[in-house]
Amino acid sequence: MISIEVKQRIRHMNPWLEQPQRAEEYIGRFLPSPYVPRKVDMPSIVTNRAFLVVGPRQAGKSTFVWNTLKPLAPHILFLNMEDPLLRVGCASAVEFTAHIRETYPFIKAVFIDEVQHMAEAGLFVKGLVDARLDMSLWITGSSSFHLRSKTRESLAGRATRRKLLPFSMGELLSYRQPASDISRRYESEQILNHQLIYGSYPAVYLIQEPGEKINLLNDLVESLILRDASDLFRIKRIDAFRRLLTLLAGQIGQIVNLSELAAICGVDVGSIGNYIEIMEESHIIKVLSPFAGGRRREITRAPKVFFIDNGIRNQLLNLFSPASPMRADRGALFENWAFTEISKAVPITADIKFWRSKGGAEIDFVIENAGKIVAVEVKSTALRHPKLGRSARSFIDAYRPERFALLNLTLDEEMDIEGCRVNFLTPCHFIQWLTG
Repeated sequence: MISIEVKQRIRHMNPWLEQPQRAEEYIGRFLPSPYVPRKVDMPSIVTNRAFLVVGPRQAGKSTFVWNTLKPLAPHILFLNMEDPLLRVGCASAVEFTAHIRETYPFIKAVFIDEVQHMAEAGLFVKGLVDARLDMSLWITGSSSFHLRSKTRESLAGRATRRKLLPFSMGELLSYRQPASDISRRYESEQILNHQLIYGSYPAVYLIQEPGEKINLLNDLVESLILRDASDLFRIKRIDAFRRLLTLLAGQIGQIVNLSELAAICGVDVGSIGNYIEIMEESHIIKVLSPFAGGRRREITRAPKVFFIDNGIRNQLLNLFSPASPMRADRGALFENWAFTEISKAVPITADIKFWRSKGGAEIDFVIENAGKIVAVEVKSTALRHPKLGRSARSFIDAYRPERFALLNLTLDEEMDIEGCRVNFLTPCHFIQWLTG
């Protein structure tokens, strides 16, 4: 049975259940002001199915769920599994569902936050779904590793999974609502300048003072390293983990050599691979493998690494100077920004890769989804005329992608090359192209 202490903690965490007239006030405390609406491909709220929202820490997952469930207030039961008493006391789905039926039969939605802290998260959620409580079930987690290992099989056919990353340019433009094409372009330039240096984590973006932005990024990095790496993943060599993160921050968009990284960090190659997997599953970085379409003269190994957020990357290197042409890593920052926007725009089923031939031809991003191929080349220099290089023409000739974009800072044009629609796009229009 659920203990008296756990029952009391649940009541304390859900004050609107006993004071429904104050539900708007209580739940409003979970919603920041201002609130930037998120663009998530969300199905309609259904019962007897779990809706799983994954993404990095402090990306706005909980805020998104609270905003979605707000119309159901006060008939919401909330559990934060960072609370050690709850994650131990609610470990049994059978006992917990019995408690709901007995005490809260009027509930329309259960919201379980930070579920990765539970020892058997998948089995617990599976038990709730299978109990058919005739209510919707909402789950958030900041670690795909823990969610994946415990829920992949047990939640098959029972859950809808979505990712939520830091703000995209599209979300911020919708929030600002520019009135004309000129103002939209101006707003996109302002957003881009911020995203290149400070990234898009909600708290960082919404605060005004640059020094406070840097402090928030520092706190976030420390929580990622110390809290997740040491507490959640039980990593013993935190110094090597931190060193590896810093090294990867200096190599965005480059081919990574695990043996070299292992030698510098003073650990074996297996540990480096394990650390990188944890970083990826915690939504800090993303490893891109080469796209190989069966051509013999393609590079099929040696991955690249990109960061999910430029601000995290810059904090690791303590580089917060403006992204002017004088900044040596300006091209890398712009390429990483392009990756972050692609990641936020494509479906969770899409696969993002890069293409490189043994002859040196290269395309920055190749997106595969539902049997279709879309390619993106990134240029941080100013373009005056629409002209494709040898690499782009080689890729188009070999693979006939459905669409091809050349992201740049100055030119918006469209042309047709061998039946392929090619768009030269500035960041403002690139965002529209990604979702079009």
